Amino acid sequence: MLILTSKIIALDTIEMKLRNAYISQTAVPGQFLHISIEGHMLRRPISIANTDQEAKTTTIIFKIIGTGTARLAQYQPGMVIDVLGPSGNGFNINQEEGSTVLLIGGGVGVPPLHYLGKELVRKNINVISVLGFQTARTVFYEKQFNQFSKTYITTNDGTTGEKGFVTDVLDYIEAFNCYYTCGPLPMLQAVTKQLSHKKGYISLEERMGCGVGACFACVIRTDDHGGYRKICQNGPVFHAKEVQL
Repeated sequence: MLILTSKIIALDTIEMKLRNAYISQTAVPGQFLHISIEGHMLRRPISIANTDQEAKTTTIIFKIIGTGTARLAQYQPGMVIDVLGPSGNGFNINQEEGSTVLLIGGGVGVPPLHYLGKELVRKNINVISVLGFQTARTVFYEKQFNQFSKTYITTNDGTTGEKGFVTDVLDYIEAFNCYYTCGPLPMLQAVTKQLSHKKGYISLEERMGCGVGACFACVIRTDDHGGYRKICQNGPVFHAKEVQL
């Protein structure tokens, strides 16, 4: 894929816009790109934050958390990167027209929910978003979410938005029919426990090997008699009650 733009949008957080006709036309919310990075054997899975079919572009957002993503952040517009995708299974967006859904994202779990929210609104579904970050310097895409949803921001230290975690504001969110969530495992565990009475879908962040379901490096136990699912192939999106977090 051809890199069109690459810029810092928050602390250690990079937004990169890529051009490829096939991926922009076929990707669905919740899928990811598996990106090869120079000097690293394993590809990095990066969620899709947006697509533009007319411009043939796909947007990804990633956080610099190791040598691989640090190297990827150094790539410049005009370079071509080796990408597999769109990979994995996306979100189930078959909701009743006029219904209300809740998006709950934490950190780098926010990007796939942006793409999801835009698609839900396009289907005449009402969206409420709760986005959690560590501090004000790590907040990104607040303006973009405000364009299609009522948005709550939380930060661990209270430097912007509500002080605390995403779960601290869930109790006073108005009625909703279904929730979608993506973020760190402790956040997913807390959200699914608090919203156990609601229908929901979770998207898992996980290190991967092959990314196509051959190596069994990214499995998660299910509630189906001790069975397992491959996050890269069967996920990364699952029904909230399907897997054991």
